[in-house]
This record gives sequence, C-alpha cells and structure tokens, in this order.
Amino acid sequence: MALSGWVCVVTGASRGIGKGIALQLSEAGATVYITGRQKKTLEQTAAEVSERGGRCLPLFERIKSEQNGRLDILVNNAYGGVQQIFDNMGKKFWEMDPSVWDDINNSGLRGHYFCSVYAARMMVDQGKGLIVTISSMGGLSYLFNVPYGIGKAACDRLAADTAVELKKRGVASVSLWPGAVQTELVSQNIIEKENVSGLYPNWKKMFSQAETTELSGRCIVELAKDKNLMSLTGKVLLTCDLARRYGIQDVDGRDIIDYTSLKFLLTQSPYMSWLSVITPSFIRVPRFVFSLAASKF
Repeated sequence: MALSGWVCVVTGASRGIGKGIALQLSEAGATVYITGRQKKTLEQTAAEVSERGGRCLPLFERIKSEQNGRLDILVNNAYGGVQQIFDNMGKKFWEMDPSVWDDINNSGLRGHYFCSVYAARMMVDQGKGLIVTISSMGGLSYLFNVPYGIGKAACDRLAADTAVELKKRGVASVSLWPGAVQTELVSQNIIEKENVSGLYPNWKKMFSQAETTELSGRCIVELAKDKNLMSLTGKVLLTCDLARRYGIQDVDGRDIIDYTSLKFLLTQSPYMSWLSVITPSFIRVPRFVFSLAASKF
C-alpha cells in the first residue's frame, strides 16, 4: 500500500487507460476521485476500485472539503475523440466536419487545462504534488488526423509549460506517452474486426500485443514514489522507459514492448525488417533523434 493516505484524481476513468490508472492507484492504497461522461460505467469503475482495496468517489469538486485541501496526484486522461478518429479514418481535415475538432479536443485538451488549474491551486498551497497528462507520440509527428496531432502536441506543451511555473512550488508536471494500448474501443475497432479501412498495415498485430490499460497506472504509482521526481518534471515520459526504470512488468506478467529500440523500429519497416533478426534489443534510438525527425526548422 505504497500510496496509503494519498488523494488522487483521474479524469475519464469510466473505461480505458483512465480506468486502469484508477485501479492501480487504488490498489496502491490511494483514495481516488474519478470523473467520466457515463454514470453507469463510472459507477462500475468505482465498484472495481473498491474491490482493489481503495476508496473511490466519482466527484471532483468534493475533494477540497472532504480532504482538507489535500491532493497528491492529478491524472489528466479524459478524452472523447476516440470514436471520431475511427469514424473518420483516412479522411483529410477538409473532408471532415469542423466539429471533429471539438469532439477530439474539448473533453481532452481543454478539460486538462481546467483540471490542472484547480489541482495546482491545492498542490501549490501544500507545496507538493504530481500532475500527469496522458498524451501520445501524435504530439511528435502526424498521426490519425490534424485535430488529434494538434491536441497531443498541446498536451505535451501543457505539461512542459505548467512545469516551469510549478517547479519552485514543489509540484511536478509530466506528459505520459503509453504505447499501443488494448482499450475497449481499440478491441472493438481494430483487434476484433476483419478489415478496417484506413489502418496502417501492422496495427492489428501491434495492438494484439499491446499494453493493458493498467500499465500506465502501474507506472504512475512508481513515478509518484520516485525520490528524484522533480528531475523529471516538464518532460515527456514513455511507459516503456518507466517500466525499464522501475523494473516493472505489465499486470498480466508480460514484458513491455520498447518502442524506442532499434530492433522494434526495424520490424515496422517493410524493407528493413530482416535486419531486426540480427539487431540486439538493448540498442535504443536516442531521444534527440525523435526530436530531430519532427524538427520544424
């Protein structure tokens, strides 16, 4: 019960990654407040959290009065654009209704900023805290569609810029990139479907071997306990890197796919996959190379 007595908020916790994070935080002993758009699935998550030994309360605004102003962790995870991404797969931005922007970025990016403001007010007063914003590699280069990439790049910038202003107050802010994750919607729209137009060729195989929804939560638990947490504030963190840093596996016992290893990247190339057979798995592509690939100058 490493987080016994801690108070946490996880947005978008009715299913997917948010639900997995809430379950892992509660299993570590924390009191977890959760938010979501669907009352039924939110209550189901609350029940599962309680079964793990935690205490789950599906209301954000009750924290200050109920916990004497204490808030240790905020996880910005809420996201309402997954189905829109699948429904518009393969379409260019001018072929989609402009409202897709709102579907993808209102409950995501906009909500993350609002929650960060209210969480920071409590964390600054207590002189400590951790804000984790769930993002993805879509913040680095084009992925899915234009609104998605803009939103994820902004999430990374949200974590970085809030970290600048929070660092001297003892509050850490990071962006977390999970790898491919087996969420409910991913299973329905990719793994369980025979043919899906607009998908990249290797997606079905990649998502069939993907992370569980609880791995991100396991990483956040370890991150919260890290005595050197402030050295990571403002940075983009990958679940595969954190799994290696803390020596953890996924909840089903599997090792985590290292998306930065040269061996893995070669397997994704139709012309160079043969090289992966002779490439050691410990060789990783330096992070600055990824940054150079997305350079705007």
